[in-house]
Amino acid sequence: MRIAVMKETHPGERRVPLIPATADKLVKLGAEVVVESGLGLSCRFTDEDYVKAGAMVVSSSRSDILQSADMVLRLRKPPADEIELMHKGCVHVSYLDPFNEAELVELLRRAGISAVSLEMIPRTTLAQKMDVLSSQANIGGYTAVILGSEYLGKIFPMMTTPAGTIKPARVFVIGVGVAGLQAIATAKRLGAMVEAFDTRPVVEEQVKSLGAKFVKIDLGETGQTKDGYAKALTQEQLALQKEGMTKACARADVVITTAQLFGRPAPRIIDRKMLAAMRPGSVVIDMAVESGGNVEGSEVDKLVEIDGVQVIGFSNLPSRFAETASQMYSSNLGNFIEHFWDKKAKVFNLNRNDEIIKGALITHDGEIVSEMYKSIMNK
Repeated sequence: MRIAVMKETHPGERRVPLIPATADKLVKLGAEVVVESGLGLSCRFTDEDYVKAGAMVVSSSRSDILQSADMVLRLRKPPADEIELMHKGCVHVSYLDPFNEAELVELLRRAGISAVSLEMIPRTTLAQKMDVLSSQANIGGYTAVILGSEYLGKIFPMMTTPAGTIKPARVFVIGVGVAGLQAIATAKRLGAMVEAFDTRPVVEEQVKSLGAKFVKIDLGETGQTKDGYAKALTQEQLALQKEGMTKACARADVVITTAQLFGRPAPRIIDRKMLAAMRPGSVVIDMAVESGGNVEGSEVDKLVEIDGVQVIGFSNLPSRFAETASQMYSSNLGNFIEHFWDKKAKVFNLNRNDEIIKGALITHDGEIVSEMYKSIMNK
């Protein structure tokens, strides 16, 4: 079975979908791994590194690589003009953002591609080792804190110096998912005083276990989905939330927003009135800027100043630490393939009865097969 991996073409993307260590793992399973020349250069992996891992490095056209592949591994969703180059029955594995890419899904269906959307892998214990969302969110949360420390005009930790005692910076994290927890942990390691808020009261113990304070706001009935995502709030609950968070934002030096809703635009959490209550020079990092943004006035890939507050809307935060992010993503891919690998036949077994495949497979054999996708898109 031939597995093909090509360079990412999305502007500014420095991550790579497959590192040599994972290529070696796939080769030992019995796969023929073909990678485009220069695949790993953005992360300092040379073609020779892939050759040593047993992969075949080719410099021919991307169309030749695609046409001969039984499976294609990517990080970003495929360009539309490359879908028709893959042969019918080819398994394509990547992020797909299917609920916002209906036209792309339709192209994959027409081409007869078995398209796996990595965002749709169920969040179960068994699938944890394949969870690209969590691995990349970890890097994103870490990066957000590093950005906050870079743009804030003062240090994070308390220091006792000959010039007197320097008070620690205050960090407020909104949204205690994977990214939020990593942001809390990183800010604490840097010596900041950390507060956090989430609409799910169940995460309070996790926040406290990391040494942070959980900000309690009485919103009435809230909760989370079966996959651990926060449920959308009512307009009344959003008003109560803003009232409670305004005070927390006002005393913070750095605010990090991580709130996203699966398959839907991100909720607007911080408005200009809340920004106006913050001290000049404070920093707000909007981690949801690519899906609509949590912060009023944030702009994709820009730092804007609003009432003296620096609002950062940089996209693709994991790519800023591309080597580590690639290591984690590649490991997730390798675990996914290994889990479904038929060692006797030396092929990837697309087991339609498996819960993980049921959740992640969007198109197959000329049909849309994801029940979740069909139910949401047909509303």
